[in-house]
Amino acid sequence: MYSLNKITTVADCDVLLTWAEKEKSDLTFKQLSVERLTVNYSSTSVEIDAVLQGVIAEIDATETVLAALPEGPTKEDLEKKLTRLEYKKFLLENRKESYGSVALLEKELDLERINKELDEVEVFIADVNARKVILQAA
Repeated sequence: MYSLNKITTVADCDVLLTWAEKEKSDLTFKQLSVERLTVNYSSTSVEIDAVLQGVIAEIDATETVLAALPEGPTKEDLEKKLTRLEYKKFLLENRKESYGSVALLEKELDLERINKELDEVEVFIADVNARKVILQAA
């Protein structure tokens, strides 16, 4: 797969192996970071959904009570509460966009890409090591 027949010295193999090990190390670190982000996005997404559903239910209940109340201080207080709940809903919906299903899928894709890169670096290292053995035997 790789043009390793163009590598003619063990020293060149060592240079390639050093570079590949650094790439592997960097990718492993990146993999760990993205795995943690993926777990965080997953749990945050579920948490936001739960809180959002609660806020929506509270808005519905508040609107029902408001419709039955006569004008006065109690109704005014409840209208203020409704405004705060609607704002909270707005904020939660914005957070959901940032940490929701779409963001989670993006992180999962990032993780799959990294995993495939790591697999290919492993193949490269194995191929270079095989070439190094051949050169050492010659």
